[in-house]
Amino acid sequence: MSNELIKFIATGFYSGYFPIAPGTAGSAVGILIYLAVSSYQLSTISYFLITASIVVIGIWVSGKAEDIFQKKDSQKIVIDEIAGMLISLFMLPPEFLTILSGFLIFRIIDITKPFHILEKLPRGFGIMMDDIAAGIATNLILQTVFL
Repeated sequence: MSNELIKFIATGFYSGYFPIAPGTAGSAVGILIYLAVSSYQLSTISYFLITASIVVIGIWVSGKAEDIFQKKDSQKIVIDEIAGMLISLFMLPPEFLTILSGFLIFRIIDITKPFHILEKLPRGFGIMMDDIAAGIATNLILQTVFL
């Protein structure tokens, strides 16, 4: 895979280059993907498989992107935020209040980094796992509040 394609995927279609709060920009891309996927009214299994694929691809490309950017967990790498948002909104209706709440809760958890210990995992795993944990926590909160 070419370095440009790795950067394109790892940076969430280049949203990771946003000069202010690239993680927030990546989370917004995650919402756009969620809305696109939700518009097809896929089964829970299909949504899960798409999200799991993004996680697996994210682990691989984010590790490669570290080499390209020559920086551990570069702010430009936002595939982890995209996966985290998809996990945050898993099995929830695509309604404005749910999506907005998910976005805000996920960003708060991601920024405060209560799962920062997971960042110590090697390469792509470390980049992805804290956001996966933040996505799971966000989803549990949303499931409790909205369902």
